[in-house]
Amino acid sequence: MSQKQLATVVDRHSMKLSSYSNYALRSLQMAALHHPNLVRVDDVVRVHKLSRPHIVKIVHELGRAGYLETVRGRAGGFRLARGADEIVVGDVLRLTEGSFELVECFNATTNTCPLIGMCRLSEAMQRAMSAFIAVFDALTIADISANKSQLLERILPLERATTPQEKV
Repeated sequence: MSQKQLATVVDRHSMKLSSYSNYALRSLQMAALHHPNLVRVDDVVRVHKLSRPHIVKIVHELGRAGYLETVRGRAGGFRLARGADEIVVGDVLRLTEGSFELVECFNATTNTCPLIGMCRLSEAMQRAMSAFIAVFDALTIADISANKSQLLERILPLERATTPQEKV
């Protein structure tokens, strides 16, 4: 299989990140866009139409990992705990995705495949995974927030909008 064919297979069928990772990156991106001000969980929920408990869990985990500073209370929220240019997307994905084991033979401890060490399919998958992660290792939160004015133009009206629950 050529590199181009392998890339097509990967694009259509594998290498899918979890929603959890996506929302974590969106939360970090919003924090970068509003830096140094606090971002409220409800703003992330409103802009991206997400579940509040899900975002609370994500913000908590990102805070524990040192990516976000969280402030409790009525006027609370979260902000980046370090510079956006210091937060590597690949590192965030390793935190939120856990292991990037596409197949069992990627884990030497649990592998039961008798073809380990000689399987060309496994070698190709390992190269594809390494290339996939390398793209994210070269990307920072600053990079995904670089078009700040365009992004804010799109999200500020959504942040200001009230939901029917908030009107009550």
